[in-house]
Amino acid sequence: MEDKALEHYKKMTETPVSRLVISLGIPTIISMLVTNIYNMADTYFVGKIGTSASGAVGIVFGLMSIIQAVGFMLGHGAGSNISRKLGAKDTESASSFASTSFIWSILLGILLGLFGLIFLDPLMRLLGSTDTILPFARTYAACILISAPLMTSSFVLNNILRYEGKASLAMIGLTAGGFLNIFGDWVLMTKFHMGILGAGISTAVSQVVSFLILFSIFFGKKTQSRLSVRFFSRDRQVFSSIIKTGFPSLIRQGLTSISTMVLNGQAGIYGDAAVAAMAIVNRICFFLFAVGLGIGQGFQPVSAFNFGAKKYSRVRKAFRFTLGAGELCLGSLAVIGFFLSSQLVGWFRNDPAVIEIGTFALRAQLLTLFLQPMAVCANMMFQSIGKNGTASFLAMLRSGICFIPVIFLLPRLLGLTGVEVSQTVADFLTFVITVPFVVQFFQHLPNDD
Repeated sequence: MEDKALEHYKKMTETPVSRLVISLGIPTIISMLVTNIYNMADTYFVGKIGTSASGAVGIVFGLMSIIQAVGFMLGHGAGSNISRKLGAKDTESASSFASTSFIWSILLGILLGLFGLIFLDPLMRLLGSTDTILPFARTYAACILISAPLMTSSFVLNNILRYEGKASLAMIGLTAGGFLNIFGDWVLMTKFHMGILGAGISTAVSQVVSFLILFSIFFGKKTQSRLSVRFFSRDRQVFSSIIKTGFPSLIRQGLTSISTMVLNGQAGIYGDAAVAAMAIVNRICFFLFAVGLGIGQGFQPVSAFNFGAKKYSRVRKAFRFTLGAGELCLGSLAVIGFFLSSQLVGWFRNDPAVIEIGTFALRAQLLTLFLQPMAVCANMMFQSIGKNGTASFLAMLRSGICFIPVIFLLPRLLGLTGVEVSQTVADFLTFVITVPFVVQFFQHLPNDD
């Protein structure tokens, strides 16, 4: 174990940062893309049922964001601490953070599932469901809530593996579940004609499979941190550190859910076609954004580990490389997507009203897609090195501080067009606010110890 730890330390602190970020980022990009592909597969198959069913996918996406928020909070909170502890060669503390976050993720997942099932209809209404969308949303959401404990714990396991530099192993669990979900959608919805219930069951089963694969990795002696009840810490400082470090993720994902709820409510004023169109646009944009997000998540363990090892020059180099790679990838995808917007929207729902609304909204969002790598890299860097206050503030920008006022203001001035361009305006404001924080941080970052 000591030899493996030393080998891993050398890998994280001596491998050229460009190669290291790419090696950790590519498996994460694949995981993100596969995850988004199976989310889009749900949207595609459900879209064949009708416009109201397509709207239900957007409604339940808000619910999934809540579940993800808890999982990411515990996963990123533990992962960042684990990576810094391993950088300081403290394996015992790393195992404590891993076990504590894992057990809490199961407990909180159970609470989320029970609460959601008890208040299912009011929750769907709160998330923006209309009378015609509600029956579909209720069925789909029930399946998601039943699998909530495994979803939250899978996010924790996945992030622990990533922060340890085992992104390839994390990829296996997510991609296996993703491909299973796509296959399940096809079988249950086209062969057994189970409708939106089939999509929900397929998603729930895929979560079970992902969890089992990720869980098994920790007992194959392939990780430095260990999962065990004996490592579970009752020390308030351990749990507090997990929550504080992971809080930006909770804010980011939680505000994604709130912004989705508000967006659905504002779009619902203009009918189910508007709700369905914005749900489809969000799925497409998040699929494209997954490339930049995957590169950024490859950067996280590099920045955390080297910051813990006091290799500050590598943090600088890794940030610059990740930002440049993100700009190149997302800029290229934005150009391609801009010219194929109507075809992309029409692939999910062949409804003229949905295509018209979705095409304009998609093109508007793609105009600022190349600005997002700065916000992502900055937020992930501050979170991974323990700058929790700055990371929390930056996490609140895109879907909260910038978006929510805009989504209430612009529709009053521009009508439906205001709904369609709100995210574009919010992304621009987020970029402008983020840049000064990054400049100031690197001006004060010390030289290597």
